[in-house]
Amino acid sequence: MLEQMGIAAKAASYKLALLSSREKNRVLEKIADYLEAQAEEILLANEQDLLEARRNGLSDAMLDRLALNPARLTAIANDVRQVCKLADPVGQVIDGGLLDSGLRIERRRVPLGVIGVIYEARPNVTVDVASLCLKTGNAAILRGGKETWRTNAATVKVIQQALEECGLPAGAVQAIESPDRALVNEMLRMDKYIDMLIPRGGAGLHKLCREQSTIPVITGGIGVCHILVDDSAEIDPALKIIVNAKTQRPSTCNTVETLLVHQGIAQRFLPALSKQMAESGVTLHADEQALALLQNGPAKVEAVKAEQYDDEFLSLDLNVKIVAGLDDAIDHIRQHGTQHSDAILTRTLRNADRFINEVDSSAVYVNASTRFTDGGQFGLGAEVAVSTQKLHARGPMGLEALTTYKWIGFGDDTIRA
Repeated sequence: MLEQMGIAAKAASYKLALLSSREKNRVLEKIADYLEAQAEEILLANEQDLLEARRNGLSDAMLDRLALNPARLTAIANDVRQVCKLADPVGQVIDGGLLDSGLRIERRRVPLGVIGVIYEARPNVTVDVASLCLKTGNAAILRGGKETWRTNAATVKVIQQALEECGLPAGAVQAIESPDRALVNEMLRMDKYIDMLIPRGGAGLHKLCREQSTIPVITGGIGVCHILVDDSAEIDPALKIIVNAKTQRPSTCNTVETLLVHQGIAQRFLPALSKQMAESGVTLHADEQALALLQNGPAKVEAVKAEQYDDEFLSLDLNVKIVAGLDDAIDHIRQHGTQHSDAILTRTLRNADRFINEVDSSAVYVNASTRFTDGGQFGLGAEVAVSTQKLHARGPMGLEALTTYKWIGFGDDTIRA
C-alpha cells in the first residue's frame, strides 16, 4: 500500500513543480472554500474521534489538540487563504553571477519533492502541511495519530476533491489512515519516494525517526521553554507576559514550562506571582528556595521533581526555580532546554544582549511571550513544524524551508579550460 502511495506522490510532485503561483493559489483557494462548505462532515468525523479518545482516557491536553469546532475550522481555512497571499519562493534566484570562465551561474529555489509528515492529535496539521506543500510545489504523505484518523480522512478527502477539480492528481496529498504502527516503520524507509521527513509529536516519536529513518529528518516541536525574570524586571509587565506564555493555550510546544527567577527579585516577585497564578489556575512546582517563599501564598504549590525540568507539562503547571544570576540561568537552560523558545524579562540592555548571544535556541525573546514562536505570528503563514535543529531549517518552518535549490549554469558554448 505505501509503495503505491509513494509512486503516486512522486509522480504528482513532478506535475506540482511545474505549476505557476497563480495555479497553486487557485487550488489553495478552492481548498479553503471547501473546508468551510463541507465543515459539517469534518466536524462530525472529529466528534467521533473525540468520543473514542475520551473512552481511551486521553489527557485534557491531548483532547484540546484534537478538538475542532466551527471557529477553529474557519481559522484553519483562513490560514490557507493567508498562504495564498505569501510570496512563492519557487523559482527565486538566491544569488549568482558571471564567472571568470565565462559561465553565468545562479542558484535557484526548487521544491524538495515529496514531504512525509508523522504527527499526533493535531488535525490542523493536515491542512497546514498540505497548503504549504502545495504552495511550494511539493507532494505530501501524511500519517496522523490514530486518535485523528477519521478527521484526517475527511479533511484529505476535501483537499483531494479540490486538487482533482483543478486538474491535479489526488496523489499530491495523501494520508495513511490505518493505525497500524508497522506502517510508520515502513514509511521511515521510503527514501526512494520521500525526500524529507518531519515528525511532529513527543520525544519518543522523534527518537524513533532519528534512529530508524533512512530519509533526512527535521526534528523539533518539543518545547521545554524558559522565562528568566531578571532582577531589573518590572513586576506587573513580567506577570502579564508569564500569564500569556503559560495560560493562553497550555497544550502547545511554545508554552513556558520553567520560570527562572533572579534571587535579587525573588522576595518581591514570588508573592505577586503566587497571587497571579492562583487567579489563573496554575499549579507551581518550586525548588527548595522558591518553595519557602511560595508556600504561604494562595497558589497551589509543591516541591519540584528533578525530572520535571526536562519534560513538557502541556497543562496549567509551571516550574519555579531561583537562580543566582544570568550565568546560573543560562547553565540551567543549556542543561534542560530543548532549543525551542526562551525569554528574558529585563530592563538591562547588557543582560538582554548576553541572553540573546548565549542562549542557543531557535527563538529567543526579550520582554515578550514565548507563545510568539509560530509561523503565523512570524508572518510565514501556516507552519509545517518548528525545527530545533541547525541544518537547513530552524524555528517555525514556512515556505522557504520546504524548498531546496539547484545550481544552473548558462554558457555560450563554454568549456572548462
